[in-house]
Amino acid sequence: MLMVTTPSIEGKDVKQYLGIVTGEGLIGANVYKDIFSGVRDVVGGRTSTYEDQLKKARELAMQSMIEKAEDLEANAILNVRVKYSNLGGTMGNTILVSITGTAVKY
Repeated sequence: MLMVTTPSIEGKDVKQYLGIVTGEGLIGANVYKDIFSGVRDVVGGRTSTYEDQLKKARELAMQSMIEKAEDLEANAILNVRVKYSNLGGTMGNTILVSITGTAVKY
């Protein structure tokens, strides 16, 4: 599946717009993981534990979006956008990764 962040594909003509496709992934942050990642896992000001979890959630969301586009028989997704939201409140320190794009045939 070709995915781009642009509204078009250079050198290709979009034949059919099939609709908006989305995917979501959640990360539930654990209090103990929070504490220990700050103590033992900070390298150069970065927390690799969180980066790994964000990557997994982003990949899950992206795969979900791709499957929805494939169900529409798309061969590309345009205008791909990734958004991170801290749900907080009653959800604890949960982070939602959401991805959207436009499924097309070119």
